[in-house]
Amino acid sequence: MMDFKRITEQLNLRAQCQRYRVPLLQCPQFLFLIMGIIIIGAAITAYLIGMRYIEDPEIIALMVLTLSVILFIFTYIITISFERLAEANRMKSEFVKIVSHQLRSPITNVSWAIDSLMSGALGRIQKSQLEYFKILKENSSRMKELIRDLLITSRIEEGALPIRKEKVSLVKVVESLISEFRPFAFASNVKVEFDFDKDLPEIFTDYHQVKVVIENLLDNAIRYIKKKGKVKIRLGKKETDIYFRIEDNGIGIPEDDQKYLFQKFFRSKSGEKQGTGLGLFITKSITERLNGKIWFESEEGKGTTFWFSLPIK
Repeated sequence: MMDFKRITEQLNLRAQCQRYRVPLLQCPQFLFLIMGIIIIGAAITAYLIGMRYIEDPEIIALMVLTLSVILFIFTYIITISFERLAEANRMKSEFVKIVSHQLRSPITNVSWAIDSLMSGALGRIQKSQLEYFKILKENSSRMKELIRDLLITSRIEEGALPIRKEKVSLVKVVESLISEFRPFAFASNVKVEFDFDKDLPEIFTDYHQVKVVIENLLDNAIRYIKKKGKVKIRLGKKETDIYFRIEDNGIGIPEDDQKYLFQKFFRSKSGEKQGTGLGLFITKSITERLNGKIWFESEEGKGTTFWFSLPIK
């Protein structure tokens, strides 16, 4: 009974792909099936060619059998290699998910304790001590950001990030985020400008996910301006889509790095070294999950412009 159940699970391509958290075209069992079809096709082709040019049927049979065995061995080796890679990827994702969940509560508690100490509610804090508390708070914030990005990435890869659509005003989302980022922008000597078309309609989308997209883009735009600079945000409507544009006059993205920009854990050599390398991967993944598109233009030393579009309905 157990062997039959195991065989049934192995034949269930969808379940296997979900287990490995890979798309169908990268699933080892699907590749094995495709290679099996290729082997059958190659064997039939070899047989037909042999029938035409070789008179001895035994030689034809031997030729077809030899070809089939060789192709089967190659198929088995390739499939096993892909299966090991897929299993390693699954275990890595599972490890990241477990560790992120386990770290979230302690980091939250540490952040809460630091805030309590800095407030002076538990006793007077000396000025020299306050500087160290600020360092602790900054680093705990980075840890929280890393854990958040890892959890979102894990859920995206698992297909476990549900989309809960509702009426959303992108104008209000942008204004709220600009207000949240105002201290960061001020400390970075960056001015944020926002312009939008009048009577811009609300869109039917996931509020929390689209907020993450804009938050990541705004954070990057401010972060990668090394001197006094400006960030311009523009919202507009074109046919059935809403377009978001964010332009900065920061350091720009080297041409050699641009093709890797949306990959997981990629960080440009000329950029910020403190980020997770997941922000733009998450941004692109969410935008596409919401049936939108994202693209950019950049020139090193002159700045970067990102656009994304989302359907109104």
